Amino acid sequence: MWALFALFSALFAALTSILAKVGIENVNSNLATAIRTIVVLVFAWAIVFATGAQGELTGLSRRNLLFLILSGIATGLSWLFYFRALQTGPASRVIPIDKFSVVFGMIMAFIVLKETLTIKTVIGGVLITIGTFVLIL
Repeated sequence: MWALFALFSALFAALTSILAKVGIENVNSNLATAIRTIVVLVFAWAIVFATGAQGELTGLSRRNLLFLILSGIATGLSWLFYFRALQTGPASRVIPIDKFSVVFGMIMAFIVLKETLTIKTVIGGVLITIGTFVLIL
């Protein structure tokens, strides 16, 4: 089931990029990011309340909150840089370079989370890296 969710994530991420590229035309990229963030905030809380998950707020530990806040900061920075890149560069090059985050994420998963390094993940990471550098050059 996780693979299906991951595929939907990729599909909506692609749609997000195309819609954002059209939407930021003649708009400050920071303002565009703020508008997008408000929409995500409202949408996420609507889902929390629709599923009844708001009751779980009291069960969060300080560690949960710390890492979720840090993740939120990282997301915000990612979006700010992404929208600026998307505004000034061609979407067909910005989007794949942005997805180089996959390789960074894999490396961090091996180092920080101590996940198992397999030949498949190494080959996949190398291929993504080659593809990214082909686009940069």
